[in-house]
Amino acid sequence: QVQLVESGGGLVQAGGSLRLSCVASGRTFSSRTMGWFRQVPGKERASVARISSSGSTTYYTDSVNGRFTISRDNAKNTVYLQMNSLNPEDTAVYYCGAAKSWGAGYDEWGPGTQVTVST
Repeated sequence: QVQLVESGGGLVQAGGSLRLSCVASGRTFSSRTMGWFRQVPGKERASVARISSSGSTTYYTDSVNGRFTISRDNAKNTVYLQMNSLNPEDTAVYYCGAAKSWGAGYDEWGPGTQVTVST
């Protein structure tokens, strides 16, 4: 089991950048697939990016591909989301999640961090 805490959210102007971090406690972080998700009011939580346990495989949803980069440091129990060229449509609460494998459901979640992109 892992406990997750996100940080790094905030207010940024369109075209700017933010780097989100998600620190995990527990001894199984390095074996987990990790993902970043986002949610806006009235909509379902949506996948943004995910990374395999070793970091060798990544996936991005089309709307962020080429702008966002997911990475992880297993020695620090941390997964990152570098977000560049932000636009107002990226405004959401961002969550990190942990899954037992690449194709498994996410069973651990952080409390989320707000990202707001202004025009």
